[in-house]
Amino acid sequence: MKICNNILETIGNTPMVRLNKVTASVPGTILAKIETFNPGHSIKDRMALKMIEDAEKSGKLKPGGTLVEGTSGNTGMGLAIAAIIKGYKCIFVTTDKQSKEKADALKAFGAEVIICPTNVTPEDPRSYYSVAARLSREIPNSYYPDQYNNLSNRQAHYESTGPEIWDQTGGKITHLVVGAGTGGTITGTAMFLKEKNPEIKIWGIDTYGSALKKYHETGLLDQKEIYSYVTEGIGEDFIPDNYDFSLIDHFEKVTDKDAALMTREIVKQEAIWVGNSAGAVIAGLIQLKDRLKSEDVVVVIFHDHGTRYLAKIFNDEWMIKMGYLDVKGMTAADLLQSRKEIELVTLEKSVQVREALRVAVKKQFSQIPVTSNGRIIGTVYEQDLVNFLIKNPDSENETIGSLMKESIPFVDITTGLSTIHDMMDVGKSAVLVRDFKSKRDYIITRFDIAEVYAC
Repeated sequence: MKICNNILETIGNTPMVRLNKVTASVPGTILAKIETFNPGHSIKDRMALKMIEDAEKSGKLKPGGTLVEGTSGNTGMGLAIAAIIKGYKCIFVTTDKQSKEKADALKAFGAEVIICPTNVTPEDPRSYYSVAARLSREIPNSYYPDQYNNLSNRQAHYESTGPEIWDQTGGKITHLVVGAGTGGTITGTAMFLKEKNPEIKIWGIDTYGSALKKYHETGLLDQKEIYSYVTEGIGEDFIPDNYDFSLIDHFEKVTDKDAALMTREIVKQEAIWVGNSAGAVIAGLIQLKDRLKSEDVVVVIFHDHGTRYLAKIFNDEWMIKMGYLDVKGMTAADLLQSRKEIELVTLEKSVQVREALRVAVKKQFSQIPVTSNGRIIGTVYEQDLVNFLIKNPDSENETIGSLMKESIPFVDITTGLSTIHDMMDVGKSAVLVRDFKSKRDYIITRFDIAEVYAC
């Protein structure tokens, strides 16, 4: 009888499927490694089990222990599955950017889930990186896998994902295209494939708002490249230890909108139900199609399952709200074209309160985005500046960093004005607008929209 002793023995050996329609415009043979066939419906099952097994061997993880990890959801699922079989408890820390389905799924496996804000730096004590690390220090008999810096992550893909791809393509693979996040999948798989054939090209798919592409090209962690983005599962605002950038030949950035729309197209055209990062990978591949030849054999990795994005990518109302589906009437781009002064004015968090108020009065701004090393991290409001100076008239050294509130939300430049107006109805007086392809930022206020419709 061919019977698995437990669910962990079903991890890996996922199928390779030819893509026929969604990549019809791309030269070569395009094959997808469908990682949704893992028991946790994502590629993260591979590295989750490997991290646990290596920690057990080293003595870092002891019987009855508690796993504490920062995760977007998929790694948590892999850890939770292994934890049930092996008898561990789980506490997962994630961000408010992740889909609700991911958190609910983790809870279904008995895990405790803690939600942290997305729009903070990794060093901020509120970030999910910091909270996970702190809890692992405070909870007795706990283990922090740290998927970002734990080299067992990439080793898992060196031992399993890479060999599977090589065998399934009969060694004919010429390109690997994969979404890059923690660095484990792309680096570990590339390590194996480059050993077999150094000529294989490794292309990483990044997202606007992530620092990976710029770091790969310059070796610099540019804070100006970092801002909040919607695409889940790829991109980073720091450089995890799992990366070996010498193995990666190119990074390609894909907008949130293009990733979301392509995710839906994969399902409609190929009947493969995949998540957000798969859409980013295919959109990126299409952007790079001019680099391919008809004889090339390209493997893309589909990381996770579409069921985790039912309230987002596969929800028309959410897609319309985000400005990703076609809209009627004027868009943010239309409004911005009609304005004379459209450049975004920001202030560093170190600027003194009185100076910030002078700028607000001179420019007639009700709110001003606040930056840290060029990265937008919050918003300061004219009324708060006035209130502070009324109560503290002699204050000269107080900076706006202490008065700022959460950052104004970003929308794509193609978002309809009706959608932007609805966002303002829930307590926001302005939104930031990003033209992802030109890398320019703007701001639209409630008054700007009123002015358009008054004309």
